[in-house]
Amino acid sequence: MESPDKEPVVSAAAPANAESVPSSSNGNGHGFVPLVTVVGFHHARGPEVESWFGAEEGTDPAIDNEWPLLPFMALSDGAHVSTEDFSYFTLLRPAQGSLPATSLFGISCTRQMDASQLLNRPADVTRSTVQKAVVVIADSPQFFGMLRERLGVVTKAWFAQKEFSDTEILRRFQESLQEEKERGEGLADEDREEYLGMSLRELVREFKSQTLVLFKCCLLQPKMLFFGSRCERLCMMQFSLISLIPGLIRNLQDCADPDLDNYEKQLVKPTSMKSSDRNSLLTYMGLPLQIFGKGSLFGPYTPLQQLDILADYGTKSYIVGSTNSLLLQQKDRYSDILINLDNSTINITSSSLRAALALSVADRRWIDFITQSVNDTWDETNPGRPKTMGYVGSEEFIRLQFEEYLLSLISAVKCHNFMNHHANNPRVLPQVEGDPSHDFGVDWIEAWSRSENYRIWDRYTDSHLFDFVEPKHPCAGGLTIDDVQKRMMEQVKEFHLDERFAVGKEVLGRNLQAGREKAGTVFNKLYADMEAFREAQRKKHEEAKREAEKNGTPVPNLGFTAPDLNGARQTVQSVGSKAGAYIGSWGTWMGEKRKTGWGRSTSGSAPNARKEKENVALPVVRNVRIEKSPEPIPEPLRPRTQESYEENLFDAEAGAEHSPAFKKTDNVHPSPQLSKFHEAIDQPVAISEAAADKVGKSSTKWEEASSRKEDADSRAKAVAKAVEAATAAPISP
Repeated sequence: MESPDKEPVVSAAAPANAESVPSSSNGNGHGFVPLVTVVGFHHARGPEVESWFGAEEGTDPAIDNEWPLLPFMALSDGAHVSTEDFSYFTLLRPAQGSLPATSLFGISCTRQMDASQLLNRPADVTRSTVQKAVVVIADSPQFFGMLRERLGVVTKAWFAQKEFSDTEILRRFQESLQEEKERGEGLADEDREEYLGMSLRELVREFKSQTLVLFKCCLLQPKMLFFGSRCERLCMMQFSLISLIPGLIRNLQDCADPDLDNYEKQLVKPTSMKSSDRNSLLTYMGLPLQIFGKGSLFGPYTPLQQLDILADYGTKSYIVGSTNSLLLQQKDRYSDILINLDNSTINITSSSLRAALALSVADRRWIDFITQSVNDTWDETNPGRPKTMGYVGSEEFIRLQFEEYLLSLISAVKCHNFMNHHANNPRVLPQVEGDPSHDFGVDWIEAWSRSENYRIWDRYTDSHLFDFVEPKHPCAGGLTIDDVQKRMMEQVKEFHLDERFAVGKEVLGRNLQAGREKAGTVFNKLYADMEAFREAQRKKHEEAKREAEKNGTPVPNLGFTAPDLNGARQTVQSVGSKAGAYIGSWGTWMGEKRKTGWGRSTSGSAPNARKEKENVALPVVRNVRIEKSPEPIPEPLRPRTQESYEENLFDAEAGAEHSPAFKKTDNVHPSPQLSKFHEAIDQPVAISEAAADKVGKSSTKWEEASSRKEDADSRAKAVAKAVEAATAAPISP
């Protein structure tokens, strides 16, 4: 392990570094001259190349380099719906003599205008609009951010001439690009300019924690398909994603075709590093991870005519974008993961890839920190810059955070490999606790070890990289309460409850307003009807008054008439008397029932009840011994006590209940006990036959009234007659 204080001279490293090849920004070293071309849409032939600037006279680079799809790449699907749109694509320049095959990069600006505005309208312009694209072809996308602004200005100025035959502005634009290339301008500022126009803040803001999923997915090299209706945004998101791998933008010479493999052929394993030089450290650590090598393809915008390359057997992985919705119907065939930018969704069609891309606890904690930093500094008016104008949350902050994450990742993997190689010696790395690679996801590490870029990285890097970068996740550690709270808060925010409540509140407000309007309409109509009725009554009264005055009769009073108080008072008294009689009869009945109990039943009450019923039919009451009386009882007899009478009364009422259904129940009145008055008599008391007959007759009448279920008045009269008959005969002393 080298000491960090030493600064050894960098030995032979990857020649892909821009410092070692000043003549080319992408490392091919062949000084490609930028080309400018015009692509127009013909009503019969479709997109076609119209003219070239920067090429030799009488040559057509599209034919010489076999670029038949160039017009379709320059004019993207759906470009006609916008006034201005940009497209980014890759082209293969085949080998020419001693020059090997390499990748070229194109950027096009598409505009359209009304054909009636042309000063000289050509005969072949038959449509109402004219659509053309100005294209720049370069050997590196490194300065596309700056080039995009210049291309947009030139294209707008050319269209403003309203004369497409005048191409002087395009010729001078190409000459300026060529002069800058020859002078080597921009090479010294490549680190500053290479990320212009690629907003990482928008990427993190839109995809949140899924940004890390996309980043780790790139390293696994699956088939990634981006879809979006806006071509420029579609391409920029892909460039933003691959720019998170340090140095990859400057080393895309093999991305245009799956057969290219120049990067690995020129790669040399570094043997030393300069710790104070960032580029030297990145090179020694094996960066950039070349995800576009043998069998891989990168096409920011890929037309449908290029689908045969995607379906080719030699194409193992790619990152491509499309604006045609037809690919969404065949996503299972052309993608392992589909990123839909229109609705910000990610659809992973491969089950094994889905398992590998599951984020660990440390991964979620790390990406949540970055997402929170972006959200706290977000500015709607200027999304690319924090509202605090500070470092935290800026583009450079995000980029360096991903760089730190990637360095920690490859250091932890090297430590993991070293520990597995020395598994028999558990104390080989005592300062390392456990396996640091587990914080990055065990399934992901296993899947990455099978990728092509891992093979290249592991082959051309030292086995002790963990001596220079600590093999530890930036947010290592177990799950805590804070992690759970932050995750729950993020999930709640994703529901957009405030927006939904706002919509519901707005709908409720509209409904309430509509309800108030309807209620107001109803009340106004009701008030109008009442006024109309009052007016009609007033007119009717006036007419009746005039008629009465005319006939000499009294004027009728059509207003309010006082009620007849005398008639109402008589009616109330009549109703009150009837109600009083009815309530009084039932009050008497309830009072007697309360004395004997409300339906108490005992096991021995049934025989006593039958005896009582027999006594009612006989002239002699229970316990009265007439034959043993030594003295005759004078006439007339006094009635028995109220308690004895009510026994007969209710036994008579129960006579109607001798049906079989009634006998099945046990609800029988208990036998009444003798009152204190009877107990005080020393000798039995006899009742005359006349009194007994009267009691029997009253019981019979009561039974008939109960069986017929007469109304309340009839029952009250029967009770009154029975009482009078019972009280007519006094009891002898």
